[in-house]
Formats: sequence, C-alpha cells, structure tokens
Amino acid sequence: MNFLYNILTILAQVFLKVIALFNKKIQLFVTGRKSTFQTLSDNISKKDKTIWIHCASLGEFEQGRPIIEKLKAIYKNHKIVLTFFSPSGYEVRKNYIVADVVCYLPLDTKSNAKKFIELVHPEMAIFVKYEFWPNFLKELNRNNIETILVSGIFRKDQQFFKPFGKWMRKSLQTFSHFFVQDTNSKKLLQAIDFKNITISGDTRFDRVFEITNQNNSLDFIEEFKQNQPTLVAGSTWKEDEKYLVDYINSKMSTAEKIIIAPHNIHPKAVKALQQSINKKTVLFSEKEKQDIQDAQVFIIDSIGILTKIYSYANIAYVGGGFETGLHNVLEPATFGVPILIGPKHDKFKEAVDLVNLGGCIVIKSQKEFDNQLQNLFFDVNYRQEKGKITKTYITQNIGATTKILEYIATKISN
Repeated sequence: MNFLYNILTILAQVFLKVIALFNKKIQLFVTGRKSTFQTLSDNISKKDKTIWIHCASLGEFEQGRPIIEKLKAIYKNHKIVLTFFSPSGYEVRKNYIVADVVCYLPLDTKSNAKKFIELVHPEMAIFVKYEFWPNFLKELNRNNIETILVSGIFRKDQQFFKPFGKWMRKSLQTFSHFFVQDTNSKKLLQAIDFKNITISGDTRFDRVFEITNQNNSLDFIEEFKQNQPTLVAGSTWKEDEKYLVDYINSKMSTAEKIIIAPHNIHPKAVKALQQSINKKTVLFSEKEKQDIQDAQVFIIDSIGILTKIYSYANIAYVGGGFETGLHNVLEPATFGVPILIGPKHDKFKEAVDLVNLGGCIVIKSQKEFDNQLQNLFFDVNYRQEKGKITKTYITQNIGATTKILEYIATKISN
C-alpha cells in the first residue's frame, strides 16, 4: 500500500499541474508550492530552533491559533513555522505576523518530506485536528522529532478503524501524543491499541472566549442597530438567503433589524441579494453614502469583521447548514445568543452539542424559520434562556490550550 500511495502521489503532482491550467484554486495550490523550499531556506538557518504547526485550512488555523500565539509568547528563542495544505487557508493567513514563516506544505512525497524536515528541523511538530501525511510523519519519526495532534477528532468511518486501514494506522504510531476533543475519539484510538491520549477538548473554545475580551465595537453597526433587536446572519449561502429574504419581505416588522454577511461577496451576487429585498437595505461598501439608521437590512459585502458584528447580535443565524457545510457556530455562541442553523450539521460536534442542549435551533422549512425567528425576536425571556445555554457551553469547554501547553513544556526548553 505504501508503494501504491507513493506512486499515486507522484501522479497527482503531474495531474494537478494540468488541472491548474483551468482552475484558479488549483492554480494557487500548485504555484504556491513552487516557492516553499526557497522560503524555508531563506528564513531558517541550521542553528535556528523551530516549532512547526500544520493546519489543513482556515478552520484548523483558528483551532491552532491559541496555541501558536501562546508558543510565540513563551518560546521566544524559537521560530514558528506555519504550513497550510489548502489555498483557502494560506491565501488568507500568509501574512500572519505571529508566525516567522508561513508557507504551503509540499505534497507528501518521500523526497519532499525529507527536504522539508531537513530545512525546518523542528524541535516539535504539531498537527491540528487532522491531516495524516504518511511520508511526513515517517520522516518526523525517523528523526526522533516529537509529534503531537491537537484538537483531534476521530470517527469510526475513517480508514484507521477499518480492516484495510492497517497501513494508515502505522502513520498514527508516529505521534508522541494525541490531544482529542471527545471521549468517542479516545475510545476509537484505544480500540486499535493506542494509550498516549488526552481528552483536552477543542482549542477553538479558547479562541472564541478570548474574542469576548477584545474591543469589538463598530460605530456603523451601532448606528444601524439603534438598540433594536437584531439578527446577524453570518456566512450565508443562496440556500440560507432564500429563507432570510422570504422572512424579510413577508414577515419582518419595523421593530426588527437584520444584518446579512454573505459567504459570497462578489458584487454581482451581493447586488442580486440586495435587489431581492423589499425593505430599505444598505451595503457595507456604500454605508458612507446612505442613512444607515433608517435601514432595516444591512448587507456586509466585506470580510474580516463578522466576528465583531456577532457581538451586536441578539439572535444569530449561521449559514451552510442546508447544502455546503455548516460554518462556525462558536463565534456567535461566545456572545451568548441563540443560534438558528440548517439541518445538515451532524458532522459538527459543537453544533450537535448545542442542538441537544437547546441553544441551537434547527430549521427545516420556511414555516419553522418564520416561527422560531419571531419567537426569538418578541419573546425576550425565551431569547435570553437560549442565549444563556450557548454562553455556558463556551465557558464550560475552555482550557484545551492550557492542557496542551503543559505537555509541550515538558518536551521543549525555552
């Protein structure tokens, strides 16, 4: 199987170069990796001490971020090397100032793994949540480099736990320690004879909890909101916006305000959304030209400010739960607001937890959406009860970063 895997990885390199001619995202994937080794060579010397953190994409970066920032503060004599597999992570965070080096992870060939580890020579490698690259892990193990998984989560349908997954289980054997999110993950690893496991929880809780202590004020949101009950709909897709627009056009009263932060902020898509709404609507990009306070709907055609906007929410709707994959429910939850989501959330532990607890409400039809939203807008006690659940869920699950750093302190000297 290892031989077949290595052949397929080499073929993938060639195949991706062809696809890159026709696909912009794959083009970023391919061209971005061309400079990886030069970037490492230019920024890391043989005498440097380094810690390597790998994230698949942006979501995993947010999980790893609390650890990265604590490591930078504690291990001042080490360089932090941050790698991404996906363009959607690298392109957004390539200028992340906490890391000394940010680059793409090369494809998992034997030669790439060997060259990468030689250049980075990390004192510790930290993989966030998942991504188990056999050749990189084998090379780390061959060099006796401490390797840990943080915020790990395992499911029984993964190949490690299937009869044909023995060759991939060898990759897991290279990890010095697993910090997993839940009991189920620990039990799955124990079932295949792993004992080096700690249930630490999810570091994202630490990240979102820290957000509540930062300055989240936005003057233009305060001007728009006018102290009225406000729904913040974040990372919405067309499937979500259909429900929002129908509610706005047929049920929304003058006592309500709605902020929509679409996932797709292409001008054409934003304009189509705006034109579908029959209430006074303003765009973030045009806020200086219009009277914001008289508008009922505010469309945020920009990125990077949604988290702060959630701090103004009385109710949150998190998009992606109908078709594309649910977005982050922890960001609004940390501000103690009730959350509405679509039905496709089973792969997101925090959403499942919040649904079971009652802080997250699942919407399957327009009627359910309308009824729940009106209940939350006009029944203050109901709204506060649901919001208290989400806030408590966050505060009861913080602390993963501290557990992981305590372990790291036993392995790395400053």
